[in-house]
Amino acid sequence: MILRDAVAVCGRRVGGSRQASFPVWPPHLRLSKRHNHHVVQNRQPFRLAIIGSGPAGFYGAYRVMSRIENAVVDMFEKLPVPYGLVRFGVAPDHPEVKNCQDKFTEVANSPRFNFIGNLDVGKDLPLASMLPHYDAVLFAYGASQDRRLCIPGEEQFEGIYSARGFVGWYNGLPEYAHLSPKLDLGEEAIIIGQGNVALDVARILLSDVDRLRKTDITERALATLSKSKVKRVRIVGRRGPLQASFTIKEVRELMTLEGVAFEPIDDSLFPSDPTKLPRAQKRLTQLLIKGSTTASSSAQKSWSVNFLQSPTSFVGNPQNSKQLTAMEFIKTAFQTQDHSDPRAKVQPTGETSTMPASLAFRSIGYKSEALPGMKQLGIPFDDSTGTIPNASNGRIIASSHAEEGPVTYIPGMYCTGWVKNGPTGVIATTMDDAFASAEAIAEDWEGGLSLADGDVTGPSKRGWDILRAESKIRSRQTVDWEGWRGIDAEERRRGQLRGKEREKITSIPEMLDVLR
Repeated sequence: MILRDAVAVCGRRVGGSRQASFPVWPPHLRLSKRHNHHVVQNRQPFRLAIIGSGPAGFYGAYRVMSRIENAVVDMFEKLPVPYGLVRFGVAPDHPEVKNCQDKFTEVANSPRFNFIGNLDVGKDLPLASMLPHYDAVLFAYGASQDRRLCIPGEEQFEGIYSARGFVGWYNGLPEYAHLSPKLDLGEEAIIIGQGNVALDVARILLSDVDRLRKTDITERALATLSKSKVKRVRIVGRRGPLQASFTIKEVRELMTLEGVAFEPIDDSLFPSDPTKLPRAQKRLTQLLIKGSTTASSSAQKSWSVNFLQSPTSFVGNPQNSKQLTAMEFIKTAFQTQDHSDPRAKVQPTGETSTMPASLAFRSIGYKSEALPGMKQLGIPFDDSTGTIPNASNGRIIASSHAEEGPVTYIPGMYCTGWVKNGPTGVIATTMDDAFASAEAIAEDWEGGLSLADGDVTGPSKRGWDILRAESKIRSRQTVDWEGWRGIDAEERRRGQLRGKEREKITSIPEMLDVLR
């Protein structure tokens, strides 16, 4: 249901249980109502702020600019460079996944689009100062915090890293530019978690460095990986093979990695007749059963997927208080006989196991964080899930509504991507989700609902045109799209010298120096 229906039809049900209604907001968040639901003639231009410049933000911008005539979009990014997860999360040996940047560049080249990089909304630009200058805001930023295992030894030993940090490091994310993972501590590595990120980490650890030299992986990462002693990687999860969240493509890439063998999985973990499984599960099961193209006898390295193991502690060397030597696990078992259910639950058995480990990576998920100022403005945030409470179409649910009362939305505020759904899906699903949120924005604007400060007949919202003149922002070097092009050109120049597409600049001050 769209917002205009909630206004027009009193008492309509939402989700079969609650009514939809709208709260009374202070002046800077006041709901503007235009009772004509058709396109208003001579209407002021629509101004949208998007916070975050990853796929969710760009796809949202594209859809809004397509749906609302003369819409102007200001996209805010805390880093000087755009593209978010596409630049800093996609594995360097997956260049085809980054082709979506071509579409994003088309969006950014529009005269109705403004990129404002190196500006951290909530810190450099308070939300309360931003909102009065926009008709709507789309929160599209990603996850900045990784989930921890919270088991003994996690903070004690060297060689324990988050997958997010490791991926950010080899992809040139400034936050992790100086991580310097110690890959020469030993031959055994354990990754906790069985998603695609875990498989990306395993593939980078096991790949021949020469295979990566032509990619946009950083030179610093190549130098460290060339000294790595890792020869065996275990990817460990609490449940079984049919509950793992990795996908066929990532498994196949590891199975065909030159000089790397796959350790067979116990047949008892698979159904007796995999052909009866749904197509995706069947294909994945058959691939895992078939195994690697490299025989163990001729392999230099190996990997395994270990199921039904829940980590309980990190174990160190008694003679060296900082040295990790192993991880301890408690074995789990399914609560029911149906092991093929993707939602099947497990329980601890009491039986324990130990696996050797010189390195360990936790890859059990990411979380977004609330922006400073959200709470003061009544914008809700669920810290447990790292998401903004929302309807499926991205409309943000007000924090003031009663649990069993009417569902109320904050007019003119929307979310998409990981801050909406959590860290799930691929770029294609992110696109669909962003389109859905953009459709809600367009429908609400057409239906007469927006984040408005004053009557619709007043001055148009001028967004960044006004905000850039504020004293605090004037003193900060922001980066527009032309600035990003300058950084991009310099990265490509450096890459050409090394025979690769680009060499990413990993320091924010160095990025800004390029533009001076």
